[in-house]
Amino acid sequence: MKKLKDEITLVYTKPLLELVATAYKIHSENFAADIEMCKLISVKTGGCPEDCGYCAQSIKYSTAVENNPLLPLEIVRSKIEEAKANGASRVCLGAGYRSPNQRVLDTVIEYVKLIKESGLEACATLGGLSEIQAQELKQAGLDYYNHNIDTSPEYYSEVITTRSFNDRLATIENVAKAGLKVCCGGIIGMGESRADRISFIAALLNMPALPDSIPVNCLVPVDGTPLASKANLDKIELIRLIATLRIYFPLTRIRLSAGRNKLSDAEQAFCFMAGANSIFCGEKLLTTPNISQSKDQLLFAKLGLNNASTSVE
Repeated sequence: MKKLKDEITLVYTKPLLELVATAYKIHSENFAADIEMCKLISVKTGGCPEDCGYCAQSIKYSTAVENNPLLPLEIVRSKIEEAKANGASRVCLGAGYRSPNQRVLDTVIEYVKLIKESGLEACATLGGLSEIQAQELKQAGLDYYNHNIDTSPEYYSEVITTRSFNDRLATIENVAKAGLKVCCGGIIGMGESRADRISFIAALLNMPALPDSIPVNCLVPVDGTPLASKANLDKIELIRLIATLRIYFPLTRIRLSAGRNKLSDAEQAFCFMAGANSIFCGEKLLTTPNISQSKDQLLFAKLGLNNASTSVE
């Protein structure tokens, strides 16, 4: 692992323009000038027993987020139809659980069926899964399962204590065994070092299954959580991370996720040049704000980027 980290360090620390130029060449060889549009639907918000230091949904912290039950099917159907009308090609169902029980899984399976009836890709993030649970979701038509490793193995315990790093790897292994595509990324700006960000990349490369999509989140500080006072990360580090990920994951969709609303048009453009080619669309993610659809459309028009659902790679 040390040899791999040393190799990644040499790439990550190249002069920025050289690094981005290398990443862009790899990116353009494998993808068209398009952006995958994903819609994240919070089907059950709040009440999570985990202590993730960044999360507004944890019952460990006093935040403005209330504990709400699973959404009725008709509301989810409406949100799926809206997502499709707005150009989304993938819908991700998010729920705050340590792991879902059978009742929850049965309801999520009904949501998945609605997504597939709409002709969209289906993803879910529900916490830890057993292999049997992953198989049930696969049989229902789920395409992707999201389970982030969040940060490096070395820094992980500074952020989360209720679920180990190895627990996360076990879920990813169960997901892969069931034949689901793996969606796995992390969060930067939580107080980790550059060495941690490099170790995070190495950890992704050494997972039981390589990720088919990698969400890259910038910490959105939430009042009441332990990480509420963390300073904003230099966006150059975000660009370096994306470019290095693109070099090591040439065929993977890299998604600009939480915190994108804090990026300027130029910073987003730089991220797309470095290899990001997927976003969450809509004005809200699970609990944090996002960029409006109209602003995204204006930016894509300025940059000459297309929606991946209407373009051919």
